[in-house]
Amino acid sequence: MLSPEQRREKMKAVIRAGSGNFLELYDFLVYVYFATYIAKAFFPTKSEFMSLMLALGTYGVASIARPFGAVILGSYMDRKGRRKGLILTLSLMAVGTVSLAVTPTYMAIGILAPLLVTLGRVIQGFSLGVEAGGVNVYLSEIATPKNRGFYCAWQAASQALGVMVATGLGAVLTATLTASDMEAWGWRVPLIVGCMIVPVLFWLRRSLQETEYFEHSTHARSTLEILKILAAHWQIVAIGVALTILNTSMFYFVNGYTTTFGSQALHLPPVSNFIVAFIVATASFIMLPIGGIIADRIGRWPMVIGVPILVVATSYLALSWLVAAPSFSRFLIVEFWLAILYAMYAGALVPLLTEIMPAKVRSSGYAIILSLANGMFGTFTPTIALGLTELLQDRAAPALWLSAGALISICTGLLALRLAPKLALQAAE
Repeated sequence: MLSPEQRREKMKAVIRAGSGNFLELYDFLVYVYFATYIAKAFFPTKSEFMSLMLALGTYGVASIARPFGAVILGSYMDRKGRRKGLILTLSLMAVGTVSLAVTPTYMAIGILAPLLVTLGRVIQGFSLGVEAGGVNVYLSEIATPKNRGFYCAWQAASQALGVMVATGLGAVLTATLTASDMEAWGWRVPLIVGCMIVPVLFWLRRSLQETEYFEHSTHARSTLEILKILAAHWQIVAIGVALTILNTSMFYFVNGYTTTFGSQALHLPPVSNFIVAFIVATASFIMLPIGGIIADRIGRWPMVIGVPILVVATSYLALSWLVAAPSFSRFLIVEFWLAILYAMYAGALVPLLTEIMPAKVRSSGYAIILSLANGMFGTFTPTIALGLTELLQDRAAPALWLSAGALISICTGLLALRLAPKLALQAAE
């Protein structure tokens, strides 16, 4: 049983660890929220649709670097420590944030502009390869088994906080600036704010303590040894990737695509879309720890299998109801429901993945799972959602993408349950 002082110290560690995740999602999602302006600034074409596809595609291309970051930075974290790895990832994220904030537009420097933006996204994608996974591992190792779900939930909650700040700024800017001002310079304001936040986050992360678990455990001696261990436990990695597809797809739809979906598919005012996104992010911030607590009480698997069933049963019906008569209230209700499903699923999945991964490769393994799931599916969700809508001429089509991820989770969860004893033995190695 922890004393009140120990609880306070652990929550301080949660805040320090989650600070980089805040910047990660704040900056990464600012790009999506202001994608229409970024498309005009850096990817001008004769077609507004093609410009937006190029902008969103660049956002997704950053994920190509994630697996490399997962292996290289994850290996560094497994060998040198969680604290050093988390400080390094924050440094790389800062480079990506600054690059987009200061790069001149296409009109000013031509083709160099989209190239610099893409390079900045790739550097940030490299750091993202291990950032979320590293924080989850850190939080799981400072938690006790009975409250691991609650502690791990704060990684995603810190991301939701980043979404709240980004959408809050978006709502203020779109309500106070004219469309021409937003197009000319307003979209840069959130990026500049992100640059101003960076020094505070460095101050927070530098005071992180290494986890006792890492200090008292044996570590892999090289990246090659880590890769060999992961190859030997390929089933765990494959199960983790398959289960994470729904988690990452729902996150980027609910927290990343909301404003674009509201503008492009529903034709709602920009300020209304940002308000919806802000409220939904707030709901995620509140519900994620609750999801973790429920997972600590009833177990991981009932939620990991049960929530995807609800996604398949309700997502297309909900979006069809929304697009039949688009309005602020309907948009809010549908996004709020999807946010609850995402929070419940993430609250159970995150601690589950840290528990089934062998300790020697926990950072690398979890980072690879996240990077593959994000790289192949998650961060391309806005692009795929937009493309499906255009291809099928069905504004509810993004629900088909979510349902596909949910079906994969259901099948994988049922298979993993049969392999649970074997996975438990492998994790203990």
